[in-house]
Amino acid sequence: MFPIFQYHPDEWFEGRRVTVMGLGQFGGGLGVVRWLHSLGARVLIADLSSEEKLSSSLTPLASAIADGSVTLRLGAHQLVDFQQTDLVVANAAVPRPWENRFLNAAREAGVPVTAEICLSVQRLGTERVVAITGSAGKSTTTAMTVCALRASGRDVRFGGNIGGSLLNPSGTQAISERGWTVLELSSAQLWWLSKASGSAGWSPKIGVLTNIAPNHVDWHGSVAHYIESKAQIRRDQTRDDIFISSFGIEGNADAIRCASESSAGTWWNDGWDAEAPSANSISLSIPGEHQRRNARIALAITLACAKMDGEPARIDLALAALSTFQGLEHRLQSIGTIEGVLCFNDSKATTPEATQFAIASFQDIARIHLIVGGYDKKIDLSSIRDLAPRLAGLYAIGATEEMLAPAPPSMRCGTLANAVECAFSRAKSGDILLLSPACASYGQYTNFEERGKQFVQLVLARQTLNHC
Repeated sequence: MFPIFQYHPDEWFEGRRVTVMGLGQFGGGLGVVRWLHSLGARVLIADLSSEEKLSSSLTPLASAIADGSVTLRLGAHQLVDFQQTDLVVANAAVPRPWENRFLNAAREAGVPVTAEICLSVQRLGTERVVAITGSAGKSTTTAMTVCALRASGRDVRFGGNIGGSLLNPSGTQAISERGWTVLELSSAQLWWLSKASGSAGWSPKIGVLTNIAPNHVDWHGSVAHYIESKAQIRRDQTRDDIFISSFGIEGNADAIRCASESSAGTWWNDGWDAEAPSANSISLSIPGEHQRRNARIALAITLACAKMDGEPARIDLALAALSTFQGLEHRLQSIGTIEGVLCFNDSKATTPEATQFAIASFQDIARIHLIVGGYDKKIDLSSIRDLAPRLAGLYAIGATEEMLAPAPPSMRCGTLANAVECAFSRAKSGDILLLSPACASYGQYTNFEERGKQFVQLVLARQTLNHC
């Protein structure tokens, strides 16, 4: 366990030297740099990537870089930047931060180490925060929750793993004193919020778990560590707080057995029993039983917020709003019918479980042409590999293509462009083309958004060519 990182008021940062480790391209790094700069801190950005690769994140900082209030150390880290500074703010995505030699050098030098999410929740507190985590479905559940809460008359903002930073000094997403903040939290962010990281420990007023399955073993080192990190969503809750999860009831036996092997125990049980409508009674415009389960969680959260507020929940209004919810980009996103083939972009599906949820959204698995593969997160992909004989086609790409396509009838395609071309050459009218990779995008793409956008471009390009 590392020394506890203490809360500092905004005034403390003026004139302080702060090293931000990992600017990244997802918004959190940029948000914390802009916030620190607005408080008068002297910020050094340390990132292993090149200036060209980080251009989208660096462009908004151009004036601060030009006047020297923000400096860059790109391409390689230097120990001095972590030892001779007042604070290190690490990107939550930095793998195994407890054994990173640069972060440990800072700790040994007496320099506090924290992450953007820790600085954010220190300022949010816990009282009016909903935090959602899970191995699959947390982004959609977060978006559904925001939709349901707003429809029921509540002021709400969102942040966390879903993108951006609530530290952004521009004042966007400001809410009233009675408003709610909805956070999507990854397992890495939850580790940073645990006492194991040096945080004081934090759990939300309303904590939510969608489900658990082995994931991100490359970051955590073991499935047990991953699950123990997830447990932070509830670990520091009080008796007055609310925890919502149906995993203990709806989770399959293998997932529950695997999750139970963690030293955290069956922490997901005995949650709040909200009288939300049953999943079967919820009407949605997006396909999939799992989406109705996500919607039910969003409604349970709406009921919990109403209970905390002592106000009517207005579930009728929330239900009406969810019935027209169109889903999120890259999450079973409908691209349209191209050459008679129904095309769906589910690039956000980075686990086998998420891919299985997507497949289950369609009635006939034998009509699905499935594109899978990508970065190797050291998790078991056999459940996806073994679907090949039942599918219309399985097309594997990226570093995991040999694992996913060891032999026919599955096919190794290498790249997404090849996979799309191969699938269309074999598809019949009425078939489904589904990008649902079951793997992260690293190696071939910067993130799942870039992968999804290329898929959409490749598919729509065929429509354009056919009209020429």
